[in-house]
Amino acid sequence: MKSSKITIKQPKFLGSFPNIDACPKLILPEFAFIGRSNVGKSSLLNAICERNSLAKTSGTPGKTRLINLFNIDLKWVLADLPGYGYAKLSKHDREKFINMIKQYLHKRENLFSAFLLMDLRVAPQSVDLEMADWLGENSVPFCIVFTKADKLKPAEIETQIKLYEEKLFESWAELPHYFITSSKTKEGREAIMQFIQSAFPANKKSKKN
Repeated sequence: MKSSKITIKQPKFLGSFPNIDACPKLILPEFAFIGRSNVGKSSLLNAICERNSLAKTSGTPGKTRLINLFNIDLKWVLADLPGYGYAKLSKHDREKFINMIKQYLHKRENLFSAFLLMDLRVAPQSVDLEMADWLGENSVPFCIVFTKADKLKPAEIETQIKLYEEKLFESWAELPHYFITSSKTKEGREAIMQFIQSAFPANKKSKKN
């Protein structure tokens, strides 16, 4: 039997914050979107919440420079983090953003999982593979989210997934769970929503336990 669609009724923007210390302390399970600049974090967030402009999107990489938090139906929280790896930023700014992201992922107590976004249209990028390794080494739970699947044909998607698997297997004995998504067609939305719902029975469990 096909499962019913999971709807979101009241997504609310909580604010933008320059670092983890400025973020409000919350007890709701939180999910963080991370990835290279222009990989589609804000677009995927809007697609999941089925809102066109809940998160601000831009065709210009590097626009998201703050931690943006969204309260979803008073049940869970989405964090849209700054993109990393944008070459046109100064070395200082690149290091600043990557340190902000890592500090957030390492210290955010109510973080249930990170979603590491990777663009299916391009070959595996070293900066993404390094982030995946860092998450694993620091015991940060995460899933991989392949974006922009609508830009490729099914055979091309299969080829790209195999390329990513080969590169990940160089340092991973078992691959992280992954989703194939498109913000345009909403492919993968329900699978991500079902994963998010798995956090609800664990609301009372913190990372300290």
